[in-house]
Amino acid sequence: MCGIAGLIDLNGKRQPDAAIVHRMADALWHRGPDEDGYLIRPGIGFANRRLSIVGLGDGSQPIFNEDGTVAVVYNGELFDYPERKAELEAKGHKFRTHTDTEIIVHLYEEYGEGVFEQLKGQFAIALYDFSKRTVFLARDRVGICPLHWSRQGDWLYFGSEIKALLASGAIDAAPDPRGIDHLFTFFSMGTRRTMFEGVHSLLPGHYLKMQFRGDGKPAEIVERQYWDFDFPNAGEELDGDATTLIDEFEARFRRAVEIRLRADVPVVGYLSGGVDSAYVLATASKLRGSPVPSFTIQVPGKGLDETSDALFTARALGCKPTILRSDSTVIANTYPQLIASTDCPVIDTSCAALWRLAQEVSDQGYKVALTGEGSDEGFAGYIWFKLRKLSYFMDAGGTYASDAVNRMFRMRMAPYMTKAQLKRIDDMMGRAHAQTLIYHLVGQSRDRYFSAEMKERIGDHVPYEDVPIDADRVRKWDPLNQSLYYGYKVHLPGLLLNHKGDRVAMANSVETRYPFLDEDVISYVSKLAPRWKLRGLMRDKYLLRHAAARVLPKESAWRKKGMFRAPLAESFFINPPQYVRDLMSPESLARTGYFDVETVRRDYEAIGRGEDKNINVFLKMGLTGVLSTQLWHQLYMGGGLCELPQNSPRPEVERPAAVSAPAAA
Repeated sequence: MCGIAGLIDLNGKRQPDAAIVHRMADALWHRGPDEDGYLIRPGIGFANRRLSIVGLGDGSQPIFNEDGTVAVVYNGELFDYPERKAELEAKGHKFRTHTDTEIIVHLYEEYGEGVFEQLKGQFAIALYDFSKRTVFLARDRVGICPLHWSRQGDWLYFGSEIKALLASGAIDAAPDPRGIDHLFTFFSMGTRRTMFEGVHSLLPGHYLKMQFRGDGKPAEIVERQYWDFDFPNAGEELDGDATTLIDEFEARFRRAVEIRLRADVPVVGYLSGGVDSAYVLATASKLRGSPVPSFTIQVPGKGLDETSDALFTARALGCKPTILRSDSTVIANTYPQLIASTDCPVIDTSCAALWRLAQEVSDQGYKVALTGEGSDEGFAGYIWFKLRKLSYFMDAGGTYASDAVNRMFRMRMAPYMTKAQLKRIDDMMGRAHAQTLIYHLVGQSRDRYFSAEMKERIGDHVPYEDVPIDADRVRKWDPLNQSLYYGYKVHLPGLLLNHKGDRVAMANSVETRYPFLDEDVISYVSKLAPRWKLRGLMRDKYLLRHAAARVLPKESAWRKKGMFRAPLAESFFINPPQYVRDLMSPESLARTGYFDVETVRRDYEAIGRGEDKNINVFLKMGLTGVLSTQLWHQLYMGGGLCELPQNSPRPEVERPAAVSAPAAA
């Protein structure tokens, strides 16, 4: 993958300042350290930073069609490019390179604005049609590749990361209180809203269109959706013979892994103790005819360490494992790099461990890693799906009685919202989804820790208003599929593909690939009857585990789901480093104004003394959010809160014997 950035004169006349375009590209150097490319013409300035993976010698961007009337810069991978290239050549298109980027301009010649529906893979694209004087910005179906934009007067600025927009010098870094509220509700950023006022995230499956006008008026910015997740109406799902269903899923998944092994550089795999990454790695190794190197995080602590399970799978597959130890000290030392990479506060501390894992992949000379993300969203792997299913028996006769009971539980466990407010949220979402309980519990920390000024600035706005949900369509689906859809729309792009995926990997010049998020795999799994996803109350990923048992030991295929996580506030607040003490000081908390100083300090000090019995796990998540928001403010809002460490020690790593250790940094 790569990084893209640029600016567009909506009047279509002014030529962008090349120095600005170069600054924006320089801010994305980590996404593409191999080379850069620029297209600067009246009306547009495009930039690309390239991480060379396919077409190593001739993949420089921008890429043009045969007559130079269509140009593109792009970040991502189109995994079916050999087949599409052959189709296009049969239609008379001429190719000059061996890179997948080139199929975009030729597919645009064939399909015009419908081109994005033709693209399979992970991508963020800026395309200019010179003859029609039209610019498109587009993002892949599920949100693997990020793309942000901001309008400033009659200029539109865009970039793979927000830091590229800020590097233009045209956008003031101002906090959006509602963006902060998103983080303390969903513990992720999965909608159009960002942490920065006036800066937007392009939604997955969407594109922007800007057609320059001839009457002197600026082009209109039109947002359109070209794809969305879909499920059958309740009772119309795919069911039948187990062997047939498993065979059909296996064929699609095998193909998804096969095309994601396409690269002109070696491919490795992340491996946890669960079935998802194990199934990916087993399938990849079988297709390659040799074991794929594996990379595993060891998080010391009861209920956290999955190393023995991961090593069991690695030995069974013959993989050469790398084990990276990530304890509380590593997490605390890594957080400044993590927040600088994400342009956003991060509550999930395991993201810091993944940042270090990607660093180790890069240190060993690799650029591409396969991961198992997306399985839990498709096959109901999380505990909250099971808890919500337990209540569905109350909905007999077509009632939504379980929704009312769900709201009662939310009120009882964290009574900071009224029943009327909770019902309003459920109505916006279609009904009470499985995730609403955990989001409500996370949200109690915003009620506890936000300052009175913050609450006043947020007003009566709730983050659910920003979630792109068609409630009427959702209500037609089985309740489990309703919850799966919600996870696909918020949790997946906001946390797994952002904080845990693209941003931590690309900060270290590593591309992550996701077979479970293949378009054909998603389509097939979405059609399956719910009983093939969650059987009873406890047997999650039911069909997936049967398929995995064909290539994995039974113990690996049927191992109980474990949530990958790391220590929460303890990582920072017990023997905290100096930067943490400074960020959580009364002076720094008062200076940012986001949080109630007295309440935050009381809980922060209690955890530091080991007197945290009355501070539940969700409040600890909230305190991590407080710290990371303070750290984000330090990095992006002018500093002055602390002195950040210039260097941090590398974590302990156990590497295969043939791999030499990197130099200290």
